[in-house]
Amino acid sequence: MDDFNGMNAKLGVITDGVSRDFERALQVSTEAGLPYAELQFLWEKEVGDLDDDEMARAKALVEKYGVEVSCISRHNFVGLLVGETEIGDANFNKHMDGLKRCIAMAKEFGTNLVRIMSYRRDMILFGQGGAEHWVVAKGAWDKLVTLLGPPVKLAEEEGIQLVLETGNNAMIPSGYLGGKLIREINSPNLKILWDPANSLYANERTYPEGYEGLGVEAIGHIHIKDARVDMPRANVEFCELGTGDMAACLQPMADRLKRDGYSGHLSLESVYRPDGGTFEDGFKASVEKFKALYG
Repeated sequence: MDDFNGMNAKLGVITDGVSRDFERALQVSTEAGLPYAELQFLWEKEVGDLDDDEMARAKALVEKYGVEVSCISRHNFVGLLVGETEIGDANFNKHMDGLKRCIAMAKEFGTNLVRIMSYRRDMILFGQGGAEHWVVAKGAWDKLVTLLGPPVKLAEEEGIQLVLETGNNAMIPSGYLGGKLIREINSPNLKILWDPANSLYANERTYPEGYEGLGVEAIGHIHIKDARVDMPRANVEFCELGTGDMAACLQPMADRLKRDGYSGHLSLESVYRPDGGTFEDGFKASVEKFKALYG
């Protein structure tokens, strides 16, 4: 692999974007020269839900194909409403239990990264000039910070790096808000899993606005994909990397990451399926561009 200012670039893929057949996903991704596997769904189960036999099978395949696991990416805390969630209630505890299983799985696979999400989006968190009276979701930001307290404390106790994804329907949809959150919580065990294509839904341009609002020191992991996003029509079309709304930002973002010495993981999020084709076809259409940019 090439260097990021002297540090190895850690390029991989979210495996179920190629195939939920874990072995097929590893065959395809290793043939393409991507040695890091991000685990989200294996076969028909989400990570954290595999039984002992399935775990043993997955570990054997990781060893067989000579890959390293980059991140355990369950949808912890996805879709919950901050205003309807309290620490210790049934939904909160369910997601905490899922997080604990993911932390155990991360240690089994020898990775330090575990993904969490940031609840369901409230559109307007801050405002002035009267907006704070009429349209701001009062207290939502502070409640989010409070709700993230127990996961962060658990990560600190377990020596795990949580990476919170910028989600398209999440309380942290943008690089700017991700940077604000990291600096406010101020724990070395919480960083942002930056998915700049998801931040298109927050009308944030990836570079320079998203990157500079986040700051490289706040980035723990990165997802790369491309899309054409039409928010007024509530429509999105995934596409080959470099042909959508991300196209103009991919090279400047890559150059800046290299200049700033980013040494973490980057996963190709293979969600594109060409007409009449498969998700594996979509992966193959984008992987060389991904490697050329970030390798």
